Amino acid sequence: MSGDARDFNNIMMRAVITFYFLQGRVPKKIHAILIETLGEHAPSYANVKNWVALFKCGDFSICDVPCPG
Repeated sequence: MSGDARDFNNIMMRAVITFYFLQGRVPKKIHAILIETLGEHAPSYANVKNWVALFKCGDFSICDVPCPG
């Protein structure tokens, strides 16, 4: 998978996680839904939990911050 496609998939996954977070779902439930839907292609529970933590702090950016260099 090319870098552009992977970046697009990551952005889409974060958008889905944001949607479920705004519905009031907890990270475990969000992860369970993603596992049910995507199987082995779902993000890890740790990733879901980290993104929800950022959303709780008010950071709703779904794009990666560019790395220096």
